[in-house]
Amino acid sequence: MAFRTFVAFVSFSTLIAASLDNGGTLAGEHNTAAACEQIAASVSAASGVYYPGTLPYPRGITHWASSSSQNATCSFEPGTAEDLGKALQIIGAMRTPFAVKGGGHTTNPGFSSTIGVQISMFRFSDVVYDLGAQTATIGAGLTWDAVYAALEPYDVNVVGARGPGVGVSGLCLGGGYSYLTNQYGLTIDTVEAYELVSPDGTVRNVTEKSNSELFFGLRGIVTRFTLQTFPQTQVWGGFISYTPDHVEEVNQATANFAANTTDPKAALMITYDYFGSRKSLAPSALIFYNAPTPPSGVFDEFLAIPALVTNVTTLSFSALVKTSMANATYGSRAIFNTISGLNYSTSFLDAIVNETTFWGTSLDAQFVSYVVEPFIPSLYTHASTPPAFPPSRAQGITPLKIYYSWANETSDDSMHSAARQSASTLSAQSGVSDAARYPNYAIYDTPLENIYGDNLPRLRSLKAQVDPKNVMGLAGGFKF
Repeated sequence: MAFRTFVAFVSFSTLIAASLDNGGTLAGEHNTAAACEQIAASVSAASGVYYPGTLPYPRGITHWASSSSQNATCSFEPGTAEDLGKALQIIGAMRTPFAVKGGGHTTNPGFSSTIGVQISMFRFSDVVYDLGAQTATIGAGLTWDAVYAALEPYDVNVVGARGPGVGVSGLCLGGGYSYLTNQYGLTIDTVEAYELVSPDGTVRNVTEKSNSELFFGLRGIVTRFTLQTFPQTQVWGGFISYTPDHVEEVNQATANFAANTTDPKAALMITYDYFGSRKSLAPSALIFYNAPTPPSGVFDEFLAIPALVTNVTTLSFSALVKTSMANATYGSRAIFNTISGLNYSTSFLDAIVNETTFWGTSLDAQFVSYVVEPFIPSLYTHASTPPAFPPSRAQGITPLKIYYSWANETSDDSMHSAARQSASTLSAQSGVSDAARYPNYAIYDTPLENIYGDNLPRLRSLKAQVDPKNVMGLAGGFKF
């Protein structure tokens, strides 16, 4: 989605409850249709408004997780920032529910979808590399795998997602952990400028120099991001899967890596998956080194464990990203949740394995997954002026992703409840139960204090200044 994650949001269920009149019908449905018509009449030929039954409509509302999609009254595809500004003015004046979708990878229902006006950033799909400035300006409608492919001919890269299909906007504005984070910081730490459409429809280019407060906590819709670029050679890495009888060895290797590795070119993701169809645990590793060949010792323990499948080799960065299993459950219902950890001891990893197995056998899920993401302690030291997340950079905390996938809508509540319970259980064993939680993984009812900490009052003050009419409150998501 194309909002900074501390934009004011309201959940879909709250929106519906607030919009029902005494007869149980949607009080604003006629206004929504009228808003669609006004937008269509006001914007240029570079943009388009589409309705159910027309061919472009599905791409505007479809999300990676089917549980995150809704049938909007219309889908609006702005082709210019100015047209988007006109639409926001109409939406604000008519108090029309709306949502903004970038890549559509959020699993929180109603965060980037709506029954009102669905704004799809699909047409903002440009990548412009500036050799002199060593930056790339990237459209908010792109996914990271498309960005990597566009920059590859120049032998440069940006700090972006580790899996295919993840949208540029959500990752950037939520913080953004990457294979390159140990070297260069979070994605948001590398942003030079934002092309921003403010809630009042004004288009502006926001940099730290032009408006430091707005740069810290954007309020509106971002159409383009200008990011620092870095030299990129071929890389070494890939995917390794193991059988369940090697879990203890995987845990020990992971604990050793987390405790001892200080090489910023090395990155690791450990995944504990429980597949409902197989009724078994499947541990795996995604290993990465930002050079064609790693030095000896960095990943030797993982390579020494007998593997079920392995594809570790030297390849391009964009090719390595495609080895991720991130799209394995595309189109299913899904939810993420998270906690943050400071270190990964074998006892904590054992607890994660126990959670994976317990919920894998307890839930009617297609897929139960826990993803361990150890980073080196200095990962938060790269930003000259830190943005809103994380609220403290004193410790190198790292996210743990909880991810459930299932088929039936009737299971939604039980899956969401389990994701909360599991996070609570693991948080108590993490050693840093009060650490900030990564907004791009956090479940929809996570208290904002648990994400932005001491930065929350500053963000609320900024929201009141920049969005006094609460236009962004008409959209879904975390509510300020």
